[in-house]
Amino acid sequence: MNITIDGYNIDYNITGEGDKTVVILQGWGTKHEVYNLAAACIHTSYKVVQFDFPGFGNSDEPREAWSVSDYAVFFIKFMEALHIKKATLIGHSYGGRVIIKLAGSMNVPFEIEKIVLIDSAGVLPKKTTKQKLKVKRYKFLKKIFSFKPIYAICPHLIDDWKNRQGSADYKNASPMMKQCMVKAVNEDLTPLFSSIKQEVLLIWGDKDTATPISDAKLMEEMMPNAGLAVIKGAGHFCFLEQPVVFANIMKSYFKI
Repeated sequence: MNITIDGYNIDYNITGEGDKTVVILQGWGTKHEVYNLAAACIHTSYKVVQFDFPGFGNSDEPREAWSVSDYAVFFIKFMEALHIKKATLIGHSYGGRVIIKLAGSMNVPFEIEKIVLIDSAGVLPKKTTKQKLKVKRYKFLKKIFSFKPIYAICPHLIDDWKNRQGSADYKNASPMMKQCMVKAVNEDLTPLFSSIKQEVLLIWGDKDTATPISDAKLMEEMMPNAGLAVIKGAGHFCFLEQPVVFANIMKSYFKI
């Protein structure tokens, strides 16, 4: 299904026919279909909404570089467009960032009943000395290579070097989405954790290297009503890597 919000064509899907609503906010660069398994865990008892953020999946890309706050504002408009007044929010990775921003710092026109964060982003990682040196080296070389006379000497080699920098998500993103991603990863949301008053279930893979288990433990400590469920042997996409364990956690939490 499609809906237009502020001129953006947004792809979404609704399953289930329960009286209560759950909305799933996706991780960076994914399509909402990736979360079909998560939706299937609960759609027998809940109405489940999945959608693609602008720039994700089949939805239109933002016309300017959006911050996490911009995505949060968009989500409020999305909820208003679907006339949703009350919902439990599930967020994976980047989707967790948006939920933290909404619940921790914004007045929203709908009620956030409960929150489930799956391998959520939001903690700004501390850089090691080696990582700091790598960043300095990258900035230095980027500055040198930006000079037109130098670029003209070996443009193909410089372009190849640029394409090899950053994470896989960054490399695969469009120029506009790269700008959005830079804004996201450089924002530390830990000051908002203590302001989140809703009940929060944290579901985490103990082998997650993108958002390590230490992030989950910090959230559990700082969020007033948070509890942590750890899935052993799973990484950043714990719901895909250990689907049976994940489904059991979800069904237990949602009392299905």
